[in-house]
Amino acid sequence: MLFYGALIKPLTNSLKRQERLFLIPINEVYVSAVSLWEITIKVGLGKLDVSLVEILEELKKASFVVLQIDSVYLQKLLDLPSIHKDPFDRLIIATAQAEGFTLITADENIQGYDVEWIW
Repeated sequence: MLFYGALIKPLTNSLKRQERLFLIPINEVYVSAVSLWEITIKVGLGKLDVSLVEILEELKKASFVVLQIDSVYLQKLLDLPSIHKDPFDRLIIATAQAEGFTLITADENIQGYDVEWIW
């Protein structure tokens, strides 16, 4: 999942959410350290065949900001209802809520939370 900090204003109801994403000016795009942590675990378990070094290089090239875990996010995590069981995704949801970010995700479980999302 990715975050972005610009406000979303629907441009037209005829466009799909994915199409609107490319029309909205974005100041910064964030990727949570939690996502990188999850990737690292899956690589270590042999469930994912990617190079973490290459991912980090690509994030840097794209000027993505890696967002570290903050105690505010952990406190927000305690207040989340148990809709989504994945602990990584729950922390990402809490981060988005705390920062007022919009999530870029295909995960439909996100819809049950009070957080803006696009896919």
